Amino acid sequence: MIEIRDLKKSFDGFFALNGVNATVENGSVYGLVGPNGAGKTTLIKHMAGVFTQDSGSIKVEGEEVFDNVGIKSRMFYIPDEIYFFPQASVLDMKKYYKSLYPGFDEERFQKLQEVFPINPKKRIKRFSRGMQKQAAFWLGISTCPDIMLLDEPVDGLDPVMRRKVWSVLLQDVAERKMTVFVSSHNLRELEDVCDHVGIMHEGKVILERSLTELQNNIVKVQVAFEGDLPEEINNLNILNRQQSGRIWILIVRGDREQIIAEISKSKPLLVDALPLSLEEIFIYELGGMDYAVKNIVL
Repeated sequence: MIEIRDLKKSFDGFFALNGVNATVENGSVYGLVGPNGAGKTTLIKHMAGVFTQDSGSIKVEGEEVFDNVGIKSRMFYIPDEIYFFPQASVLDMKKYYKSLYPGFDEERFQKLQEVFPINPKKRIKRFSRGMQKQAAFWLGISTCPDIMLLDEPVDGLDPVMRRKVWSVLLQDVAERKMTVFVSSHNLRELEDVCDHVGIMHEGKVILERSLTELQNNIVKVQVAFEGDLPEEINNLNILNRQQSGRIWILIVRGDREQIIAEISKSKPLLVDALPLSLEEIFIYELGGMDYAVKNIVL
């Protein structure tokens, strides 16, 4: 388990992390989302032991991460901006990682060449960005880590390769109980792979829930009445409302069944609950924090 408690980090007086609290269960896929500048990359660098915090703690199985060789040998970090030694090939980096990671599996490395069709003898700096990402995943998965930290992991990969990468990662989650902590702006993709989600804003995790719970806590309701929207509807916790003719689309926080039951008391002509995507949930959760989506008049 990864436990982050009241984590703070400032740069020149600015708090990039301002009291982060988060819990990541073993064998889960935890997706971290948030607007640009929220502190996602800074948080992941602390989790990887790249940065040391000003205060607070970040522990894996009860042990602090920073300067902890034992914990770091069980962890692999793939940043958004990949770095390899300037003259190194994949085989050179394999040799290097084998010296750092006791769990490096040579047999698995050979099998994964079928997934990542790149020349292991070619200098990595001559690869495209997407091929460099493939090399990072090839090497990282071969270390057989207990924890995989990913920052915008599939940016630059084509759709087929994205699916291959996630297939291999989820196989490790299922079979080895590997924990994946991933930050991405591709919310549609996270929706397919994550079972827990944290929403980050201004250096804090403002919401942390299982994806199922998060999706069940906000409901999109399509409803129509003979006349205007009844006053009783305003008793619901409505985050957003839009009208098209008689049809109203309401985004409501709360239990789906209770919301439908409450609306039904007003005898609507039509009432139907629609599923929300993770992207919609993200937008409406941040709507009260100056991130509301508004019509722009040019």
